[in-house]
Amino acid sequence: MKLNLEGLRDPAYTEKGYLMPRFDVPAMRARTAQSPAWLHFGAGNILRAFPCVLAQRLLDTGALDTGVIVAESYDEEIIDKAFAPFDNLCLAVSLKADGTVDKRVVASVAEALGYHASRARVEEIFTSDSLQMVSMTITEKGYAVLDGQGCPLERYAGDFTSMDAPASIMGILTRLLYLRYQSGRKPVAMVSLDNCSHNGTILFHSVRAIASAWVERGLADAGFLTYLTDRALVSFPWSMIDKITPRPSQEVIAMLEKDGFEGAQVVVTAKNTYVSGMVNAEECEYLAIEDWFPNGRPPLEKVGVIFGDRETVDKIEKMKVCTCLNPLHTALALFGCMLGHTKISEEMKDATLTGLIRQIGYVEGMPVVVDPGIMSAKGFIDEVVDKRLPNPFVPDTPQRIACDTSKKIPVRFGETLKAYLAKGREDLSFLTFIPLVFAGYARYLTGIDDAGEAFERSPDPNLTSLVPLTEGFRLGNATVPAGLTALWSNAEIFGVDLYKHGLGQKVEGMFLEMRAGKGAIRATIDRYLAAVR
Repeated sequence: MKLNLEGLRDPAYTEKGYLMPRFDVPAMRARTAQSPAWLHFGAGNILRAFPCVLAQRLLDTGALDTGVIVAESYDEEIIDKAFAPFDNLCLAVSLKADGTVDKRVVASVAEALGYHASRARVEEIFTSDSLQMVSMTITEKGYAVLDGQGCPLERYAGDFTSMDAPASIMGILTRLLYLRYQSGRKPVAMVSLDNCSHNGTILFHSVRAIASAWVERGLADAGFLTYLTDRALVSFPWSMIDKITPRPSQEVIAMLEKDGFEGAQVVVTAKNTYVSGMVNAEECEYLAIEDWFPNGRPPLEKVGVIFGDRETVDKIEKMKVCTCLNPLHTALALFGCMLGHTKISEEMKDATLTGLIRQIGYVEGMPVVVDPGIMSAKGFIDEVVDKRLPNPFVPDTPQRIACDTSKKIPVRFGETLKAYLAKGREDLSFLTFIPLVFAGYARYLTGIDDAGEAFERSPDPNLTSLVPLTEGFRLGNATVPAGLTALWSNAEIFGVDLYKHGLGQKVEGMFLEMRAGKGAIRATIDRYLAAVR
């Protein structure tokens, strides 16, 4: 069972239950080449597991007649290793909580291009009258071109002084937008699908910063800035995307090879990207996009995408990030690392940890959850707890989720604290399980697990400044390291100064309980759970 255009004729695919494209692939590619409508930057797994599958479902029903054009600028070896050998086809495997899988051959990618290798073709596509939507999955760091003082990052300084050979993806997109401006001020939607808050605004600010520098230096017409800020011509909608797409699983690869499928083996690029002809992802998925498309858009609402105004998208994002998923993930990550777990799904068999996250989500988070109106927060968290996190076929780890925790806590927990404050509850000492996470975070920073053994902390840009705050920690010591007062009063990490709202002393006490000796972390959580049963 070969993954290429000729292999689509192999009856073994259908015989073994693979979902096959139900449209004329060469005809779709010819139409797309002539009238491209959807260009996507970022050739990673999330693209192939989610947006490309959405496009495939539309093509299968005739609701769409052109495909997705993929461009990659950071690791162009992905095109050579994961697209070209398979005629731009992909096998998307959906991992269901009940142990079953859907195996879909995805043929919605019409072209796959390395930006630098095919710059002229990318420019031709970007300036086409028919182009409606430029989407991207380039990770949050792809949007950063300025430092904390608003100055260009050194590695991208050249993007602000010349438009000829941009080093950043933001510089590339700004240059392409300038070409579209020059070709007749053509309308287009610039749609970030990266999992960062208010992503469209982040994209706009980066593009505008580069464009402004070009205008100031006389490299671009002043009218370019007017074009970028004209809502009827260029849009930067907000979106919320949610689908766990881990690296290809060896278990899934073995299953596919047993079928006779060829092309699933993982290849690692020189830039350490793990690629395969196959992508695996969880079954559940959510995508909400602000409905702001100056040149039209694909009918993605027919395949479950939620369209609404900016306020609605913002509410959906806050519901997920501040209450229904991300705080639970972070709690599982921190305590999972200290309790010896290596899979999120295995943690969901641990009554201590499932009890903890249920209290965080249902009891302490839900009273102030942001209700988007068009979807149920209760239904969302039910699916997270009962279906998504326990899914043993999604090989995610607490160690991966624990990365950059100091940057996550102010949003994932701090926003809940602020919501209570906004309701007039200045004294937050009535909370119990969110403070347990704050105490647990300090315990995590010590690098000593619940068995009294050292463990490796996950990467975090603030580790070098935070770890020293735990100096003097020893199991059984009945005093709190002096530096932790500075930690728990740091509003940049917790959203508020915990000492100003009745939580500082409470967290200190919980930390002391967690340091009493081996097994004290689990015993502490269990004691607080027993008190509410």
